[in-house]
Amino acid sequence: MKTILNRIGATRVTPARFFGFWAILFALVFSLTSCDDDLDVQQSYPFTVEVMPYGDKIANGETVELRMTIVPEGNYTNTLYTIRYFQYEGKGSLKLVDGPTLVNNDRVLLESKQFRLNYTAHSSESHELLITIEDNYGTHWEQTFEFNNKDNGGTGSLIVTPINPGTITPVSQ
Repeated sequence: MKTILNRIGATRVTPARFFGFWAILFALVFSLTSCDDDLDVQQSYPFTVEVMPYGDKIANGETVELRMTIVPEGNYTNTLYTIRYFQYEGKGSLKLVDGPTLVNNDRVLLESKQFRLNYTAHSSESHELLITIEDNYGTHWEQTFEFNNKDNGGTGSLIVTPINPGTITPVSQ
């Protein structure tokens, strides 16, 4: 036993051995502490909504169809989208084609990224409504739609005012 201890004590510590020992120790500590078992998976992606061109004037009892497509910047399979609207001016109803009639300021789950809305006017005045689409991670898109009355002498035109973060992009036919 004494010979082993004498050999260990007799080993010369050269600068190369000294720095080599610290380099190996540093590499060992770094490799054991730098790994992380958690994966960073992005679930929330920004999105825009493309709106097809539509009629700009509406009369009492008429319906205008709004065709929309949600275009996310990434794809996560568990993303859910909801829609709601708020009508500022005029009287009318908004209905998902093949779906329920929307109640002012109530959320409805969208079953597809492509959908159609029918807006039916119930008055002869101009109409203004805000449509909001939101995903289950809090990212939202808002768009204001204004329809002028057909009987206003032709002086009005459609005014679409985008509100961040969305943009309006007509889809060619």
